[in-house]
Amino acid sequence: MAMHTGGGRGRRGRYRPLAEINVTPLVDVMLVLLIIFMVTAPLMTSGVSVDLPKANAQPLNSDSEPLTVTIKADGTIFLQDQGVDLTDLVAKLQALSKNNAERRIFVRGDKDLAYGRIMEVMSTITDGGFTKVALLAEQTAAQPAPAAARPAATPHK
Repeated sequence: MAMHTGGGRGRRGRYRPLAEINVTPLVDVMLVLLIIFMVTAPLMTSGVSVDLPKANAQPLNSDSEPLTVTIKADGTIFLQDQGVDLTDLVAKLQALSKNNAERRIFVRGDKDLAYGRIMEVMSTITDGGFTKVALLAEQTAAQPAPAAARPAATPHK
C-alpha cells in the first residue's frame, strides 16, 4: 500500500519545490528592524518620568579647579604659586580644599629633579588623606613611531 503524492504527473513533473531561499528581502527586513531598534533604544532608557523637587544644595560632583603642587629642580615646593615647606604642605592643602579629600591635586616636577623627591611629596599628600593625586607631564609633539629593527647592511662586492 504505497501512497503516491506526485499528483498524477509521475516522477518528472513540471512542478518541483523551490530549494533556494531568496535572502535579499530577509536582509532588507532585518536592516529596517535594526535601524528601528537603534533609534528607539535610547528613548527607552529614560525610565519613568517624574517631576523632581528643587534643591538649593550644591551638586556633589563640582568641577572645581585642581590644586597644583610644583617641585622645582632644586627641590623647593610650591602650592599654587606660593612656596611651602613639605611639613606644612598637607595642612595648607586641607585649608585650600576645605578638608575635601576628594579634591584633585596635580603634582608637577621638574624633569631634572630626582624621582625620589617627587615620590616623597606625593606620598606626603596621600598620607594626608587625599585620594586623587596625579603626576603631570608635558605632552610632546607627535613623534613618528620608531622604525622596526633593520638588518645590518652588507657590503657590496
